[in-house]
Amino acid sequence: MSEAAPSPRVKKCPICGKPAEQRFRPFCSKRCSDVDLNRWLSGVYAVPAVEAEEASETDEEPDRDDRPSAKS
Repeated sequence: MSEAAPSPRVKKCPICGKPAEQRFRPFCSKRCSDVDLNRWLSGVYAVPAVEAEEASETDEEPDRDDRPSAKS
């Protein structure tokens, strides 16, 4: 029972898998942080987007002509 269980709070670096350092969190070093930044800036990572053509017809607003007029 003298074995110390690994702390669940220590996460692995998403780039190399080494334990993350508090100073560079969530990475283990400045190098891994820079590698990640380069991946974002060069387009390796991308957030998926929905094209306007793919929107369904039910998502569109009704025509303004169908609404009652507020003018008297």
